[in-house]
Order: sequence, then structure tokens, then C-alpha cells
Amino acid sequence: MGSVLDTTVFIDLERAARATAASDSAEFVGWSLAGALGRDEEVGISAVTASELLHGVHRASRQYRARREVFVEAVLGVVPVLPFDLLAARAHARLWAELAAVGLDVGAHDRMVAATAVSVGWRVATSNIRHFDRVPGLEIVEVHAGT
Repeated sequence: MGSVLDTTVFIDLERAARATAASDSAEFVGWSLAGALGRDEEVGISAVTASELLHGVHRASRQYRARREVFVEAVLGVVPVLPFDLLAARAHARLWAELAAVGLDVGAHDRMVAATAVSVGWRVATSNIRHFDRVPGLEIVEVHAGT
């Protein structure tokens, strides 16, 4: 099984990389994820997570933007981005309908991350499980990478 990494994992990683003054972001990310999930765990991110990470670059202050961009581009260079394709769209529609039927929601982006994971048969790795614990049938692993 593999893990679709939620944005919260990278927020933790970026903070830890900054706190430890890691010189190589890609190496730090790889080392941290191997420690949190195991060396043989396949990982990827959803296309919406890539968008959220890039959004963080654009929203960063001038003081932090360059450093954040280096970190995000390192992540995008080593962690495969899984597409939101028709299979993911079908999973998304089903999850959305199931959640709406019981009066719950987890937010559009988290639904897309969950649907991406379901569509490839993986779990979601996150540092904030409450974002995903309402999604029926989704396996979740709590990860506090870099700590």
C-alpha cells in the first residue's frame, strides 16, 4: 500500500527543516518520510496538494517566499503528483454524495485528496486526521513528519 500525503505533512516538514537548518530540502523530506512511514512506502501527492503548496509560495511574505519556494520545488521534484483524473472524479462524486447524505462534509480540497487516495487504493497520510476521519472507507495514518 502507498500513502497520499496531505498538505499538513509538508507544513510540518517545512517547519522542521527550518528549525534544523536542513541544507538539502529534498534529502530532508525523503529522510523524514522514510522515518515516519517506512523506507519501502510508496508516496505521492494529489494535484490539489501541489496547488495548495504552490499557493503557500505565492502567499508567503517577501522575507520567506524564496525559502518556501525552494522547499516546495524540492518536494515537487521528489514526490510524484497523482492526477485528479476520471477515476478520482468518480471516487470524489461517490464520497461527496455519501458525506452529503449524512449531513457531513470535509471541504472540497480534502475530498479531492481522499478521492485521489481511494482511486489508487492508497491511504491518506496526514498530521490532522480530523480532516479525513469522516470519509467512509478511507484508511488514514497520522504522520508528524520531521518531529
